[in-house]
Amino acid sequence: MFQLAKAPRSILLAALLTTSLSAVASNAILLPDIGTTAASTLTIDKEIQYGDMYMRMMRASRPIINDPVLSEYIQDLGHKLVANADGVKTPFNFFLIQNYDINAFALFGGNIGVHSGLFLHAKTESELASVLAHEIAHVTQRHLARTLEDQAKKNPATMAALIGSLLLVVAAPEAGMAALHTTTAVSMQGMLNHTRSNEKEADRIGIATLAKAGFNPQAMPHFFGRLADKYRYTTTLPPMLLSHPLPESRITDSRMRANNYSTVRLPPSERYLLAKSRIVARNLGFSQTSALNWFNTELKKAPVNRRKELNYGKGLVYLDNGQYAKAQQFLMPLLTAEPNNLFYIDAMTDIDLYQKHYDKAITRLEKALQYQPESTVLQLNLANVLLEAKRYKHSLNILTRYTYQHANDTNGWALLAQNYAKQNQRAGELAAMGELAALRAQWKLAISNYTQAAQQAPLGSLDQARYDARLDQLRIQQMQFEALRSSF
Repeated sequence: MFQLAKAPRSILLAALLTTSLSAVASNAILLPDIGTTAASTLTIDKEIQYGDMYMRMMRASRPIINDPVLSEYIQDLGHKLVANADGVKTPFNFFLIQNYDINAFALFGGNIGVHSGLFLHAKTESELASVLAHEIAHVTQRHLARTLEDQAKKNPATMAALIGSLLLVVAAPEAGMAALHTTTAVSMQGMLNHTRSNEKEADRIGIATLAKAGFNPQAMPHFFGRLADKYRYTTTLPPMLLSHPLPESRITDSRMRANNYSTVRLPPSERYLLAKSRIVARNLGFSQTSALNWFNTELKKAPVNRRKELNYGKGLVYLDNGQYAKAQQFLMPLLTAEPNNLFYIDAMTDIDLYQKHYDKAITRLEKALQYQPESTVLQLNLANVLLEAKRYKHSLNILTRYTYQHANDTNGWALLAQNYAKQNQRAGELAAMGELAALRAQWKLAISNYTQAAQQAPLGSLDQARYDARLDQLRIQQMQFEALRSSF
C-alpha cells in the first residue's frame, strides 16, 4: 500500500506529466473579492472556492490519513448517502484525520472530515453513516453560510473577518477560535439557539437520508444517545459534543423522527469492520502491544463469522512491525477466500513488495482491475509495484491517467514524482514538487519549483510552455490567497 504520509523512505518528488497539466489547471481556485465592499451573502460558488482553499490549508496543517484503502471506503460510504440526499448543490469530498477524539465536521464546499477515533465508538456502519448524513445535511442546508450571513446582516463589515477567522481555525485552531470570538457580533445565547436549531434540522434531514440510502434510521438516536450517556457526568467532553450539543430534547426528537421509518435490520458490514480494524491497527496511535491486546480482547467476544476482520487487523499490526511471515499467516487465508477484497489485496501487495515477488503482485492486481477498473486502491498499488519492479513506462502510463482523474490526490502525485526521479528527469521532478506544494497552499514553494522546471525543460518545448502557463496560474492563486488573508 502506497501512502504519502507513511512512506518508508524519503520520496524524490518528480514531474508533472504534460497530459496531466490540463486537469491541474481545471482545479485552479478563483477566490472572490471579500474586501470592504463584501456582500452579506455567500453564493454556492463562493462556498466551493473557500472550501478548496480550506482543504489546501488542511493538507499542510492536519494529519490527514492518506491511505487509499480507507479513503476509498469513506468516499464510497459518503457518496452513497449524498446520492440519496435532497438539495445537493455542491460536490462532496470525504476525508479522514488521524485523531483519537470523537468528531466529524463540515467545511465549505461539501468537504466533510471524520476523525479516526469515531470508528472506535461507532458499533455499526449505520452509526457511522448517521454521523456523515448529519454533516451532509449541514452542507445541503448551508448552515455555516447561514450563520455567517445572519451575523453579517447585523454588521456587514464582519463577513471578511469571519471567513478569515475560519481559515485561521483550519491553519491554527487556537488563533482562529480567538479571532472568531473577537469578530462575532452576536450574543453567545443567540449563537447557541441558532446552533441547536441547526442541529435538529441536520438530525431530521440526516435521518431521512439514512432511511432513503438503506441504512437503519434508528442508528442516529442510538449512537448519539450512547455518547450522551457516556459523557453525561464528565467535565471533559469530546469535540463532537462541544460542536454538536446533545441535550435530552434533541435525542428524544431524533428518536421520534426515526420511529416514523421502518427499522432496518442489516447484517454487519464487512467493509466497515475491516476499515475499523485497519484504523485500530494504524491510525489511533496504539503501540503494537496495545493494538494486539485490543484485537485479542475483541476476538474473545466476537462470533465466529466476524473474526476474520479482527484477524486482518492483527495481520496488519505484524506487517507494520516487520514480522512478515507472521503477517502472512493471518492475511493469506483471508485473500484466498476473498481474492477480490481490496483490503486483503492491499496488505498482501505490501508483503509481496518486501519479498520482491513483483510479478506475483502485478498479476493479482491486474486481474482485480478487470472487475474494479476504477478502484483507486488497485491503480495506486499497481503503479507502485511497477515502479519498484523498474517498469517505469507502464507505471507512468497508469499515473498519467490517475493524476488527470484525481488531481487533488497527493498519493498519485508523489508516486508520479518517484517515477520521474528514478528516470532522472529533473524538470518533471521539480514540477511535481510544485504541484504537491500547491495542494498545500505553499505558493512560494510551488512557484519556485515550477520556475526551475521551466528552466530545465528544453527551450521552446511543449513542456516548457505548459510549465510557464502553470506558473501564471500559480501566481494568480498566490495573489488571491494573500488578498484573502490580508482582509482580516
